[in-house]
Amino acid sequence: MGDSYPVIRLAAIQAASVFLDRQASVARAAELIREAGKAGAEFIVFPEGFIPAHPIWYQYHPAMSPEATGLSVELFANAVEVPGPHLAAIAEAARAAGAFVVVGVCERTPGRTGTLYNTQVYFGPDGEYLGKHQKLVPTVTERLVHGPGSAATFGARPSRYGQVSSLICGENSNPLAVFALIAEGTQVHGMSWPPTFGPTGQPIRARVQNAAIAFAQMAKTFVVAACGVVDEATISALDITDEHAAFLRSPNATGGSVIVSPTAEVMAQASDDGGEQIVLAEADLKTAVRAKFVADVAGHYNRPDVFSLRVDRTDRKLYDVIGDIEHRVHSPERIGDEQEGLDEAGIGISAPPLRGT
Repeated sequence: MGDSYPVIRLAAIQAASVFLDRQASVARAAELIREAGKAGAEFIVFPEGFIPAHPIWYQYHPAMSPEATGLSVELFANAVEVPGPHLAAIAEAARAAGAFVVVGVCERTPGRTGTLYNTQVYFGPDGEYLGKHQKLVPTVTERLVHGPGSAATFGARPSRYGQVSSLICGENSNPLAVFALIAEGTQVHGMSWPPTFGPTGQPIRARVQNAAIAFAQMAKTFVVAACGVVDEATISALDITDEHAAFLRSPNATGGSVIVSPTAEVMAQASDDGGEQIVLAEADLKTAVRAKFVADVAGHYNRPDVFSLRVDRTDRKLYDVIGDIEHRVHSPERIGDEQEGLDEAGIGISAPPLRGT
């Protein structure tokens, strides 16, 4: 008897953050996980930066304006540390639902101020923290608050459904990133998208659907694309013009979540009103096996003697310390020794001599 392939239920969460409120956004995410779990969801994907918000204010305010700067400071104050205690309620909700969860967050480094990261955090069906993916290259105005992510966080990872993966927004159209995940055998892929792309270009739902279908077509995998929503509380907090507020209230400005099959067929999609909902679809993983017989671009449908890709996951550090320095309280009787450039063990120290009168 051969292998069997499960049928799993996929869920894209289309919802609004509790704008710039970490605790309330976490509680909201946990509630939505439990709701999706009750509907049978086993793989749940959240929008980009769901906790505590995505920095969409830069689409409407100049970079160094008081409005943008004030909101960015609030973003930092409500960012999460990964791993850390801020997401404990989400871990518990994933365990209660028995689902693999991918949640978009704004991440900060413990003990530091300044740079943030645009991150997806993974939790397993037992509630265990399974790692994270930091967006490798922030897109457009995100660069004002988000730094480039660590290469060490990129890649597919195992689950009870097989290999799973995720990328954030524009990364899902990076051909090399897509190929790398195909080569790693991804079978279910999560896409996290922001609540809006701003008042220029085609509607967000069109761009998201194009990217999801293209990824599924190339990878022969299930794609779960989750988009955010802009609610009235967010519009009020953004302090924008009436014209921009009217745009954000229009159906074309927000939403667009979709689930696509390995045969590039749309299995389920959000309604056109841009409102909150949980998009669900059942995925027969055997479909991916059949699709890859046609064209496995990281296998028989490629030529490694012609094309190859090298992925470097080295986490290159800007600041690295080897060894440590002993911090001491200087006593008057030792000042003379230090002026000679010697420590108490007679070893030379790098500090310059003290200058006295």
